[in-house]
Amino acid sequence: MKLDKSKLKKIKGDASFRSFYRKEKNNKRSIIVYAIKEKEKNLLIYDAINKLLIKNKVLAPKLYKENYKQNFIEIEDFGDNTVFKLLKKKESNKIDLYKQSINLLNKIQKIKQNKIKNFKGVNYKISTYSNNKLFNEATLFMDWYAKKYIAKKKLIIFNIKINKQIKFLLSNLKLKNDILVHRDFHVSNLMKYKKQFVTIDTQDALIGNRAYDLASLIDDVRFKSNKKLKDNVYDYYLKFNKNKINKDDLLNDFEILSVLRNMKIIGIFARLAARDKKMKYLKLIPYAWKLIELRIKNNEIFGDLKRMLDFSFSKEIRNLK
Repeated sequence: MKLDKSKLKKIKGDASFRSFYRKEKNNKRSIIVYAIKEKEKNLLIYDAINKLLIKNKVLAPKLYKENYKQNFIEIEDFGDNTVFKLLKKKESNKIDLYKQSINLLNKIQKIKQNKIKNFKGVNYKISTYSNNKLFNEATLFMDWYAKKYIAKKKLIIFNIKINKQIKFLLSNLKLKNDILVHRDFHVSNLMKYKKQFVTIDTQDALIGNRAYDLASLIDDVRFKSNKKLKDNVYDYYLKFNKNKINKDDLLNDFEILSVLRNMKIIGIFARLAARDKKMKYLKLIPYAWKLIELRIKNNEIFGDLKRMLDFSFSKEIRNLK
């Protein structure tokens, strides 16, 4: 059975290679996820992670139907109420929305399972978010962004030095890689549905550092929040987890992962513009720079990295959209 897109309503997608369609039949709604590129990750693994979350009482889209041969799955529709949309409303209680998001994160981080059968009946084991993976992601900053602003002759030396700094920061992470990490735990991937909080876009999940998703949520490039709100959300998370972790280690890892994540994001957004002609992401780069500046300015572990970035990227460059 081929997918008849003429009977479906295309809905806003994300930065991936997937397309999304809303299906309405007999007052029932569902979402069709269509993917030809990276099909295994975007369909098979996406559903496997959702299944694992649902099994552990975390709301995620349920699978209704799969047609892997024809490149699509049909899943539960949670509507359009993303936390991002709710935060944008003037009357929104921002701290409450963030607290509920943290409550959801706490539920996800309690999950100990790392294996689940996919819809083909094959066991899927979630990989580890190794330092090597984190390093490769951070270097997207050099591969796609830095080369636009640094002359070729200087770029080789710059890359060698900054690679050294990234490895140094990764070697200073303190917490274990033993937590289910969503990896894109931000306000556009969280939804409110029938008074409950839901997560979508889970296909990149790995087993890693608990500070990573916390940094994704608090230092989220999509939604600008002030330092006071960020600190309140961080403290709320700490209140529930202080007996499980050393608070100095958490802060250390939170700041390192926030900086490296936002370097990765700048690289990804530059790549989306250059390779895929998705120019809208460029406007988010100046705020990603601000988030990096926020975390590196008062922590001496970032001293050398700060000097390198300040020397190579002026305020004018950082504000370019």
